[in-house]
Amino acid sequence: MALRDTLRGITCPMVTPFDDRSIDEAALTDLLAHLQEGGIDAVFPCGTTGEFPSLTVDEHRRVVEVTVDHAEVPVVAGAAATNIDETVAAIDRAAAAGADAAAIVAPYFTTANAPEGNQQFFEAVLDEASLPVLLYNIPQCTGQRIEPETVAAVAERDGAVGIKDSSGDLEYFLSVLEGTPDDFLCLQGYDALLVPALRMGADGGINALSNVVPEVLHEAFERAEEDRGRQLQRDAIAPLFEACTTYDFAPATKTALAERDVIPSDEVRPPLVAVDDDGRETIGDALEDALAVADR
Repeated sequence: MALRDTLRGITCPMVTPFDDRSIDEAALTDLLAHLQEGGIDAVFPCGTTGEFPSLTVDEHRRVVEVTVDHAEVPVVAGAAATNIDETVAAIDRAAAAGADAAAIVAPYFTTANAPEGNQQFFEAVLDEASLPVLLYNIPQCTGQRIEPETVAAVAERDGAVGIKDSSGDLEYFLSVLEGTPDDFLCLQGYDALLVPALRMGADGGINALSNVVPEVLHEAFERAEEDRGRQLQRDAIAPLFEACTTYDFAPATKTALAERDVIPSDEVRPPLVAVDDDGRETIGDALEDALAVADR
């Protein structure tokens, strides 16, 4: 199946399990089995939920390698960096590890002083990229959004397959959807907007909660146009998403996965901190409720 067709579904931005500050490869493979059993269409290691800024270059490579070795679905590897050469190098490492595509962000810390700066950045990366590229709009982490006009221009370039939008701004998402070609994938990355975005024409989602309840996200995608899709969004996805946002998504997602006995530990690396006991109870209750909705 073509990559674009596969990404018209639910892609999981995987957590990176740790054990005593090292990558827990056994837990990573267990996570992949859980995701694939739950109906996930593709996986995305080394993204925001995967704590990519806390990984060394060698760890990044190894996470992608292990994912590729155990995944039966396409792998979109995170390749975020702040300059062109390092971004291209990250894409090359992902390609060497066997990934099917790479996801890149707008440069962070030093942000563009005009929209054409980001366009030039993305176009320069695409000119040298060894994999198909997915843009990743997450302004709360990069300090800037990828302007709709920039997305529209980059979407015309060979190798640009789509965008993950985690801004939480539905108006922005719809403007990108309207301004890009039909074969350019618009993927909703903000879990609370998944079903609304799908009903408005989104091609799929890349959602952190698909780590925890892949079966719920899969069914919500498949039945987005039905009352069941609305029920899953309202009664399962939205409350669990709200419970998790309080604690940041990497820690909260790991806590929920540990509550489900998918991974043994919710360990994160500084500067992130693990969820406290009250948070574990809150997330555990929301997870239990979400699974109950899924079983109805």
